[in-house]
Amino acid sequence: MRLNRKNVIAGTVGTLLLGTIMPGASASPPTDLRITSLATGTLDQPLQVRNDGIRLRSKAATDIRMQTITLAAGGKTGWHHHPGLVLVVVESGSVTVWEADCTSTTYGPNEAAGAVFTEGGDESQEVTSASGGRVYATFVVPHADPAVFRIEDPAQSCT
Repeated sequence: MRLNRKNVIAGTVGTLLLGTIMPGASASPPTDLRITSLATGTLDQPLQVRNDGIRLRSKAATDIRMQTITLAAGGKTGWHHHPGLVLVVVESGSVTVWEADCTSTTYGPNEAAGAVFTEGGDESQEVTSASGGRVYATFVVPHADPAVFRIEDPAQSCT
């Protein structure tokens, strides 16, 4: 599915309605998680940056948010997905990203996969941490009012 403003709004409304109409099918809540929003802003015009072999482009306005996310030992984000894209750097500890097909990859400064990963798209994910971890995340999403940075998904049985 192509991600655009109508899809984001429809997904958000659908998620809200699902939580209202069918509470048993609601999202899996985060546990042992602390989120600190550092900054949020809107870029009112399309984004076109091309420099040193890196290109970032949007066709319309975008909402951008930077957060610090700390997971305690045993913490998890709950199953969710993001419109647009998220760039994540694991500052300390390690985190494991679980995909909807129950595959997982562990990221951190001392992990073989490295300390950086991305999220985005319609597939559900959950991030967990066995021993605790701290990440910095930058969200770049289609502009919406109110802004939508995370969409809750039903719990999976992987973790």
